[in-house]
Amino acid sequence: MSGFDSNPFADPVDVNPFQDASVAEATSGAENVGEYNPFSSPDMGSISGTTIPMTAATATQPAILQTSVEQSPKAAVTAAQENLVRQQEELERKAAELERKEQELQSRSSGRVLSPGEKENNWPPLPRFSPIKPCFYQDFEEEIPEEYRRISRRMYYLWMFHSATLFLNVLACLALFTTNANRGVDFGLSILWFILFTPAAFVCWYRPIYKAFRSDSSFSFFFFFFVFFFQVAVYIIQSVGIPTWGNSGWITSISVIGTNLAVAVIMMVVAGFFTVNAILGVILLKMVHSKYRRTGASFTKAQREFSQGVLTNQTIQSTAASAASTAAQGAFGNNQGN
Repeated sequence: MSGFDSNPFADPVDVNPFQDASVAEATSGAENVGEYNPFSSPDMGSISGTTIPMTAATATQPAILQTSVEQSPKAAVTAAQENLVRQQEELERKAAELERKEQELQSRSSGRVLSPGEKENNWPPLPRFSPIKPCFYQDFEEEIPEEYRRISRRMYYLWMFHSATLFLNVLACLALFTTNANRGVDFGLSILWFILFTPAAFVCWYRPIYKAFRSDSSFSFFFFFFVFFFQVAVYIIQSVGIPTWGNSGWITSISVIGTNLAVAVIMMVVAGFFTVNAILGVILLKMVHSKYRRTGASFTKAQREFSQGVLTNQTIQSTAASAASTAAQGAFGNNQGN
């Protein structure tokens, strides 16, 4: 029965590995070695090395090589100037583009396409909805040189004063006609002079002097002198005031003093305006002549400009060509008839 009491899973030989002689000798030697503390004071005192401060450690860090590609002040200023020039050119290009688009819009709204060098007329300054469009382009700052700009403006102001005087002359003649029914001729002629001489003065002597100062044209100078001399003579005649000539001059106004003092005073004011026109006309004529002598213009140059203008004018060329063609056809028809 003893065979059944034994453990079948037990090793036949129960051997303790720690009872081995070599293992026992090793464990007996390890018992004599105490715990080692590396931070104990005796061990720390045995270290003979010197500590390195933190500042010294950081001071001995390896140096960093700095790049020497730094722009000099002169190069920086040059680069800034080039940048400004590029920006200015870009702004000018955009401004020119906007102006071109604006002109295109204006030309489309007016129903007319402008040529590359043509400018939109701006005088007289009429509203956009007006059926009558401006007929001329006028800009003293852009077209007239600075040395002629003041005299050009004065001529323009003289034309405005001339127009205002003619309008006041109509009112004075109307006042005379209301007091004396026999002076209806003066009233009718005053209206005619206002309607006729206001645009005629602008076209015949103001625009020529404007063109003369704008392009230094000898022909325009001579045309102005020829027309404006007669304009000054007309101012003198209007200031005199010959009866039944449609002018409220001194003679007519004085003759009305006995009949109606109020009308006489009104006509005397207009006579004074005509006198001021005559005086300003003489002064400005002399000023324009002095400017003309400095420009180097001459009668020969005026003749050359006139001939060149006639030869290059498209209307005159077409008219001459049609006249020559008609004459040639007529001559050819006569030869066939003979």
